[in-house]
Formats: sequence, structure tokens, C-alpha cells
Amino acid sequence: MSQNKITGTVYVVGDNVDTDQIIPAKHLVYDTHSPEERKLYGKYAMSGVPEDKSGLPKGGVKFVKEGEFESEFPIIVGGKNFGCGSSREHAPLALQIAGVKAVIAQTYARIFYRNSVDGGFLKPLESVENIFKSFSTGDKVEIELDANKITNKTTGKTFELRPLGDAADIINAGGLFAYARKIGMIKPKAEANV
Repeated sequence: MSQNKITGTVYVVGDNVDTDQIIPAKHLVYDTHSPEERKLYGKYAMSGVPEDKSGLPKGGVKFVKEGEFESEFPIIVGGKNFGCGSSREHAPLALQIAGVKAVIAQTYARIFYRNSVDGGFLKPLESVENIFKSFSTGDKVEIELDANKITNKTTGKTFELRPLGDAADIINAGGLFAYARKIGMIKPKAEANV
């Protein structure tokens, strides 16, 4: 898939989704370097979002199905202040492990945005207006990064996104350190260990 297009089904949440809802603190015990434990971050991603959270579907569609470690939803659409709460970098990491490629929200908590970019975990895209009520969980969507837009293929409606700017280069490189190596700001890992 092109780095300029992201397609898939969307999971919808409302305003003020905090990091403890994205990955509850009780799940921060797993070793991110152990493949078996690391995948548990994906299993429990978005497990703290309450069913009555504005924008969630009635009946509580689970972000990750029982017994699975990845979500069927590679795109999350939220409202304002996505990723508020604590500064845990496990929040965007858990979403990445769960298979999320992009989150679209009108605004982000600054630390969640920075952690998403610095770790190269996912694309934190900003919508020009608050659009989460224009989507339903399960809608098919297409994000065109070059055109700065998201299209709800289910309804046919298109919405404007703000450009990622220089953050796109960091995310596409795999994070801040990978980007710094790529542009020669720091030595490649092999040279740095000499």
C-alpha cells in the first residue's frame, strides 16, 4: 500500500479519549521487547474506552475481538483532545501493535501527538472540523495524505485534513532516531556501536 493512501474500516470514538482508555494502566506490565508480551498491548488497546463514550456504537463493538491481538480497524476517528491524560508513550505504541495506521481527531493532547511522531507509531492526523459524528464504526474510509482528505466511502462524504508537514518524514522513517540517522544527524547504529 502506498504511504500516501490509507484505507480500511474505521472505529469511532468521541472527545477526550485519554491514555488510560487507550491502554489501561493495569496493562502496562508487559515487556515491549518480548514478542509474546508485546502483542498483549494490541490485545488491550482501546479496552478502557467506556461504552457510553460519545461517538461509540451502541452495543459496544470491541476494538479488538476476543482472543485476537490485532484490530479489524486500522483507522480511528475521534473528536477533540485525543490522547489526553498521562504522558505514556505506550498509548500510541499499543495502537500500532493493534494495527492502527492513523488516528484522525480535531485536536490532540500535545504529548500523545509527539509520542506518535517521535516513535513513528502512527499518523496523528488533524481534521479541520470535528468530524467524528459523520462516521460510524465499520464505515469504509480512504485517507489521501497528499490531498489532505478523508473520504467516508460508505456515505460518500469527504472532509479536509491538516497536512502532517515535517512530522510525516519522521513517521515514515520509523521515528525520530531513525529519521536522524537517515539524514545524517547521528551515526547509523552499526557505526555508533564501534
